[in-house]
Amino acid sequence: RTTRTTTRRTRKWSMKKKKRKKRDPVMVSAKNLRDYVGKPLFTSDKLYDHTPVGVVMGLAFNQLGGATLYIEATVADALSSSEQGRAGLHTTGQLGDVMKESSQIAYTVAKRTLRAHDPSNEFFSASSLHMHVPEGATPKDGPSAGITMVTALLSLATHQQVRRDLAMTGEITLTGRVLPIGGVKEKTIAARREMAKVLIFPKGNEKDWEELPEQVRAGLAVHFVETYEEVYAIAFPEEAQADNKPEKPNNRVVDDQVEDIDAAQEKTARKSTAA
Repeated sequence: RTTRTTTRRTRKWSMKKKKRKKRDPVMVSAKNLRDYVGKPLFTSDKLYDHTPVGVVMGLAFNQLGGATLYIEATVADALSSSEQGRAGLHTTGQLGDVMKESSQIAYTVAKRTLRAHDPSNEFFSASSLHMHVPEGATPKDGPSAGITMVTALLSLATHQQVRRDLAMTGEITLTGRVLPIGGVKEKTIAARREMAKVLIFPKGNEKDWEELPEQVRAGLAVHFVETYEEVYAIAFPEEAQADNKPEKPNNRVVDDQVEDIDAAQEKTARKSTAA
């Protein structure tokens, strides 16, 4: 349908040009593209150019295909030492039962992760938290936002933004394992549409990624993880370096930057051999 619409509009525009004596070349740009193809069929789901502290971009799969799913976390109330019994997590956004359970698991995993990385940080015991998933009129359910929820809570607790252009999806278990999810192709397309460049998928979905067409995978840096510690190292690289916990080397990276680094290292090695 899109091709027919474009052809019809272009032919109509060309007929108008023929009525003029001077036939200028047809120039299509971002400014006049709408004249040829009409209004955009899809609108952007992107809410932030760079997610602030406490906000992380997740990836979802629904009846219409893939979509981004932002997880927002904030402090509802700072508690005194005598009020710490009120610490907890409140969720909104019309979440289903499975997603509500995921939020509670994420809260527990986030507390344990913060304790492991920063034992002196008592953020969770001194705060009443509110987690929201925007577009509250749309029902949401499923476990695949688990690692996104953990990351949003830790971003808030450490006051650290996650790395730019990052999107993630994966179910989290109480022990911090990351389980496979569905809709890898649809979620990858959604990430590309929102200009995400770095993706985090469960290790169990690596075979699904390899089956995607090359044009869908091109230009994306994808990391396959088995535990939340790996997610933490990717989402908060500065924090991970401070803890002397670098990213694991088993991530598959396909972006041009990494290829350039490999080429430079190979060139250096050849020079050393020649010397």
